[in-house]
Amino acid sequence: MEEMPSAVSVTLGNHVDFTRMKLFTETASLLSEKNINGDIMIPETDADEIISVGDEQQIEINTSVSVPIAVAIEGIDNGQIVAKVISLEAEHTLKASVVTIGEKNQTKVLRSVFELEYLPLWGSHSVCGKRPEMEDAVVAVPQFMQVPIKMFVADHVIDRVNPNLSDLTAHFFGVYDGHGGSQVANYCRDRLHSALEEELKITKQELVKGTINDSLQIGWEKAFTKCFQKVDDEVGGNVSRNIPEVSGDPSDITSEPVAPETVGSTAVVALICSSHIIIANCGDSRAVLYRGKEAMALSNDHKPNREDEYARIEAAGGKVIQWQGHRVFGVLAMSRSIGDRYLKPWIIPEPEVTFTARAREDECLILASDGLWDVMSNEEACEVARKRILIWHKKNGGNTLERVGPGAEDPAAQAAADYLAMLAIQKGSNDNISVIVVDLKAQRRFKTKSSS
Repeated sequence: MEEMPSAVSVTLGNHVDFTRMKLFTETASLLSEKNINGDIMIPETDADEIISVGDEQQIEINTSVSVPIAVAIEGIDNGQIVAKVISLEAEHTLKASVVTIGEKNQTKVLRSVFELEYLPLWGSHSVCGKRPEMEDAVVAVPQFMQVPIKMFVADHVIDRVNPNLSDLTAHFFGVYDGHGGSQVANYCRDRLHSALEEELKITKQELVKGTINDSLQIGWEKAFTKCFQKVDDEVGGNVSRNIPEVSGDPSDITSEPVAPETVGSTAVVALICSSHIIIANCGDSRAVLYRGKEAMALSNDHKPNREDEYARIEAAGGKVIQWQGHRVFGVLAMSRSIGDRYLKPWIIPEPEVTFTARAREDECLILASDGLWDVMSNEEACEVARKRILIWHKKNGGNTLERVGPGAEDPAAQAAADYLAMLAIQKGSNDNISVIVVDLKAQRRFKTKSSS
C-alpha cells in the first residue's frame, strides 16, 4: 500500500494525519446518516426480470444511435437470444445498452442498461498504518486499452446492432500487497498491466486469424495466467527485462532479479468495461462487488488452510504449519504470490480469474489489501463505501461526470477510499492498508425534499 503507480500517482504526505483526524471525527455521523436518497439516472422498467438460460456466458451489446435505445429480451429460440430494440425517454443520456447473460456456473441473467462509453469513477488511498514501512502499491490505468467485443460476447449478434462496433474500452485497476520489502509490489504496479496488454494484443491477433477455440472464461484465464507468470519470471531473473528506469534507454535489458528471494507480493487486479468486470487474483488481497444490497466477493483469498490450496501444497511436498496462523513452512501466510522464490514450487503466481457480467444494480467495486479485510467484513466495507459516496453527492451535487475529466480521480469515490482506509486504522488494523473504490453508477440523481 504505497504511492499510486506511474500511471496515476497519489501523494501520501503529511496530509494523512490531518485526514485521519478529520475522518475519525466523522465516523459516527457517517454510520448514523439517514437522510440520503440516491436515485440512478436510468428509468425504472421491467428490464430487471430474471430469466433462465444455459451455462454459457454470453453478452449482447447494442451500439449508439441518435437517440437512447435499449434491448429487451423476448426469449430463447434454439439456443439463441431473441431480442428487440426499444427506445428510452429522451431525457436519459445512455449511449448504448448491454444485455448481460450470466457468469460461470450461473443460470440466471439480469437485464440491464449501461453506457458503452463507460468512464470509471474511482478513488484510491494507501496508508502505512502501524507498520514501519510501506510495502503496498496501487495502480489505476483509466482507458487502459481497446478490447475486442468478441472477447466478451463471442460470435453472438443482436439484430440491428451496428456491425462496425468492434471494441470496448477497458480500464485497469490493481492492488499489490508486498511482504519482505516493497520491490515486488512496486514492480507489479509499474509492469503488470503492460504485461497484460502484451498478452491481450496476442489474443487480438489470434482472433483476427480465427485460431482461438477456447471459451470466453478460459481465454481470459490464459491471458492473465501468462501475464502473471511473465511478471513472476522477470521478478526472479528467469528472463530478461527492460530497465529504462536505470539509464533512460528503453532498449537496456537485464536478467538481474528485481528483489531478494524472500520478497513477494499479492496481486488483485480488475479489468472493467461497460459490460463486464474481470478479476484476476493471486494472494490474499480481495475484490468485492456491491450489487444491490449484496456484497459479492469476486475473488477467493489464497490461504494455506484453504482446502484445495492445502492439498496442492502437500501434493508438491510442502508443509502447512500452524505458527501464528496457517503458514507455508511456518513462514508465509498466503499460498500464492508473485516473487517469493525461496518457497517455490509451493508458492505459485497463478491467478484465479472471475468473469462477471455487469448489472444495473451494481453500486461499487472495492479492491483492497488484507489490511482492510482483516478488520472489516465485505458487507460492512461495501455499505460504508456506498454511504460515503452518497454523502459526498448529497453535499456537493449529484453528477460527477461534469466535474472530472477523462482519467481523473472522482472525489466521491476518493472520499469513500479515504474513509475506508482510516476506518480500518480506527478498527485496529496492524498492516499497511490500500483501497481502490470504483463507483459503478455512471450518474446519480438525488431527490430534494419539497418544503410544505
